[in-house]
Amino acid sequence: MAMISVGLYGVLPPLLDQFDGAVLPATALPEAVALPGAAVPTTRFLARPEGRIAYDVQGDETGQLVVCLPSLGDLRQEYRYLVPQLVAAGFRVVTVDLRGQGESSAKWAEYSAAAVGADLVALLHELGAGPAYIIGTSLSAGAVVWAAAEAPTLIAGQILIGPFVRDLPVGLATTLTLKVAFGGPWAAAAWGLYYQSLYPGAKPADLATYRGALKANLREPGRLAALRGYLASSKADCAARLGQVQGRTLVVMGSADPDFPDPAAEAQWLTEQLHGQQLIVQGAGHYPHAERPAEVGPAIISFLRQQ
Repeated sequence: MAMISVGLYGVLPPLLDQFDGAVLPATALPEAVALPGAAVPTTRFLARPEGRIAYDVQGDETGQLVVCLPSLGDLRQEYRYLVPQLVAAGFRVVTVDLRGQGESSAKWAEYSAAAVGADLVALLHELGAGPAYIIGTSLSAGAVVWAAAEAPTLIAGQILIGPFVRDLPVGLATTLTLKVAFGGPWAAAAWGLYYQSLYPGAKPADLATYRGALKANLREPGRLAALRGYLASSKADCAARLGQVQGRTLVVMGSADPDFPDPAAEAQWLTEQLHGQQLIVQGAGHYPHAERPAEVGPAIISFLRQQ
């Protein structure tokens, strides 16, 4: 649960004041947050033993493959500001909904970074266009580490944004706060408020609409169980495989990421572990690629073009 160990104390009290018990109907992602300047792609599905994984493919079919995995509690549209830049630069881009989220099947036996990593390996086999570069945010960064160690011939390198690849200490007070915030019928609203706190600086113009889409998705049957499963999962199995990662690595961290007591120190530690490069985005929070796309997008493209 370390992924949301900071900042919840300011979220929970106003949430409990505002919650009126209403349950809103689930809705699809609003058109307002579709990829800017691009047609909405046709959703495809990867068949897995327990369900389906939703994904989109955009860009030049002959271009270098880049696969983007969102954070827990998020949607593949998390990358709505980065994908157009990658497509314009000539890359073939795949955005994926994690198991339990978005348009992927809701109910699975396991919700963990390692399980997502196994889904990623299966998707890369289906796409058959590797080796690919993989972008993972937060918990998905751990999934990318797991997959890179498991299938090194399929992954050329990884970009890890606001990465959680190991378990960090969580105090009793935080644990109790998490149980209250995400244990009741107000959990979707709690996530919406918490999600806004991850943007301490400049906020995307569509953030309010996008938060509405996240909450609507969480109100679908089975989605909150998936969120709670991810929050409770350990990342020890991912951390144990750091030494097996071979591809090139870029660690991207917002200097004001509220999910880490010391974001820069965590970024430096992971960069050293993977012998990679790092980009610290000054003043940005947990989603620097959505908060500061004009800065982060070109840096990611530059990394991808390096040999």
